Amino acid sequence: MKKIWCVGFFVTVAFFLLAAPVSAEPQEGQQLAFPGVQITVGSGEGTPDLVPTLQLLLFLTVLSLAPAFLILMTSFTRIVIVLSFVRSALSTQMIPPNQVLIGLALFLTLFVMAPVADEINRTAWQPYQAGEISQQEAFEKAIVPLKKFMAAHTREKDLLLFLDYTNAPRPKSVEEISLTTLIPAFAISELKTAFQIGFMLFIPFLVIDMVVASVLMAMGMMMLPPVMISLPFKILLFVLVDGWYLVVESLLVSFR
Repeated sequence: MKKIWCVGFFVTVAFFLLAAPVSAEPQEGQQLAFPGVQITVGSGEGTPDLVPTLQLLLFLTVLSLAPAFLILMTSFTRIVIVLSFVRSALSTQMIPPNQVLIGLALFLTLFVMAPVADEINRTAWQPYQAGEISQQEAFEKAIVPLKKFMAAHTREKDLLLFLDYTNAPRPKSVEEISLTTLIPAFAISELKTAFQIGFMLFIPFLVIDMVVASVLMAMGMMMLPPVMISLPFKILLFVLVDGWYLVVESLLVSFR
């Protein structure tokens, strides 16, 4: 074992000595050799891969901003907040799970925004694919249906808030409203509408909680949590009135 250890030690030392870098200091009479670097500036012709590269970069940039577009420029905000209010009013903690609520809100958003997507496809995407309009014209035509949708569900007071802050002139049409003004106005309008619907959803369940709490206090069961007793009654009421149907119907009607 001792001989094997000694042999291994000398082999290791020899390996490190052979692998050690050579000193960077030149010896007397010897010059250092540096690798050559050549930079060529051309006219840009003959590089067809440049445009696809820029297109890929632009696509990745838009893809990274897609969640913001989905949340702030569509009906997703109102739908997901109302569904969250329903779960909070039922006091069911994480039932339904977040994945179910977000998935339902996503597909309801696709259903609500389908007419807008069809108009964008007809007026902007198809002509652009056919080469009838340029990329800039396609973008300008595609943004008009979105502006019309957001403007139809934006309160005038919210829009005037951002117009007055920037001292912008009053727009005469929807097309003249800038996105930087319309998007935040639409977002706070959607938040207010969602909270109004959520307040109306809380009222019947709040009544059930108050009735159950009063009964428990009258029976002297003050240590028993009223939420535990009222939860089955809330679920029973929600199922009997077909609550999910009514909630989704109210959401769809609110976007007409």
